[in-house]
Amino acid sequence: MVISPTPASGGADDDLPEAPEHTKSDPERTCILSGRKAAREDLIRLALAPDGSVAPDIRARAPGRGAWIGVDRATLEQAIAKGRLTKALARAFKASVTVPADLADQIEKALERAALDRLGLEARAGALLTGSEKIVDAARKGSVDLLLHARDAAADGTRRLDQALRVGLGVEGSGEQGLVIPATRAILSMALGRENVVHLALIAPAAAARVSHALGRWRGFIGRDDGP
Repeated sequence: MVISPTPASGGADDDLPEAPEHTKSDPERTCILSGRKAAREDLIRLALAPDGSVAPDIRARAPGRGAWIGVDRATLEQAIAKGRLTKALARAFKASVTVPADLADQIEKALERAALDRLGLEARAGALLTGSEKIVDAARKGSVDLLLHARDAAADGTRRLDQALRVGLGVEGSGEQGLVIPATRAILSMALGRENVVHLALIAPAAAARVSHALGRWRGFIGRDDGP
């Protein structure tokens, strides 16, 4: 599977720079486990350290050759347990490799960190709103491009904001709703440096696309790829 169904939107502060081996004429990479091709920003790059160990390179910044995977955590763990990942990496790198037992944990944590960092960047750029009343007001005006809810958000508050979103979009009778983030309000509050962050709204299309992509990679890997 492709980790994120949502394409990234470019920008000066985009935190997915080109990997050393990437060229404009070769924008796709092949998952070494599934054989499927996808845009490099929708896959996860694995880098080889000098000692032969493998580590996730989520932002594709590590020098040298990389290998790419586009499967979810459950599939990756099966590939690790059966030795398929080690064999695929050995072929890709043409060298002996050591796959850490906690590679899946490392990848999940790195994807979480990347998504939370992206939210922080958009907040500092003024493209992110917090606070239910501010979000309701913006949503009813049709100014919300992406609505997000903490994993532990109260159902009544979530329904109220979802309804405001539908009103602003002119689709009151639809099932349109915000996206639940796989993070609690405590984690979101810590990441943004604000108190009691339960709901968030992106109010710029490019910012919404960047956040959607970062969240899509994270959710896709942990098996929740029902994107916004």
